Amino acid sequence: MIFLGKGCLRFFLFVILMLVIIFVGLKNINWIFETIYPIHYADLVKKYAEEYDVDPYLIVSIMKNESKFDPKAVSKKDAKGLMQIAPITGQWASEKLNIANYSEDMLFDPELNIRIGTWYLNVLKNEFGDNLEVIIAGYNAGNGNVKKWLNNPEYSADGKTLNHIPFSETRIYQKKVLRDYKIYKKIYQ
Repeated sequence: MIFLGKGCLRFFLFVILMLVIIFVGLKNINWIFETIYPIHYADLVKKYAEEYDVDPYLIVSIMKNESKFDPKAVSKKDAKGLMQIAPITGQWASEKLNIANYSEDMLFDPELNIRIGTWYLNVLKNEFGDNLEVIIAGYNAGNGNVKKWLNNPEYSADGKTLNHIPFSETRIYQKKVLRDYKIYKKIYQ
């Protein structure tokens, strides 16, 4: 029996991937990337991206990182659904969007969840401009925290850009969403 170390296994998998690319051809390789980076709920994403003027690739990048596209996902902080809407955000959005008979369980409905999440991204965009890094940090940590950070020279030199994010969870989240956003754009545009 042969045992492969991690380095050997990675090399072996790399060689297999290269052979697949050569065999299938570079033009036909997109299906691999589309499998790893799918776009679920495309019609709803498109609908609310247009309504709230938010990049659809940002929406799917957030869904991928927040819930891995699981509409029944619940976080440790009780955020719910595809875009992991916190109860307080859901209540606030339901008032602003005039959602009749709102209850937290409605956050498991993909359409309502994507609508609220995209609406909130638009709120952040209106507050922070087109600064994608700040918008993503705001989605994770809340706009109140981000405003404090932007007003603190320890975290922001110019009041517009975050030079340092004090929450490690938000730092990691921001990097993952930005990475996935760039990948989605490269695959689908």
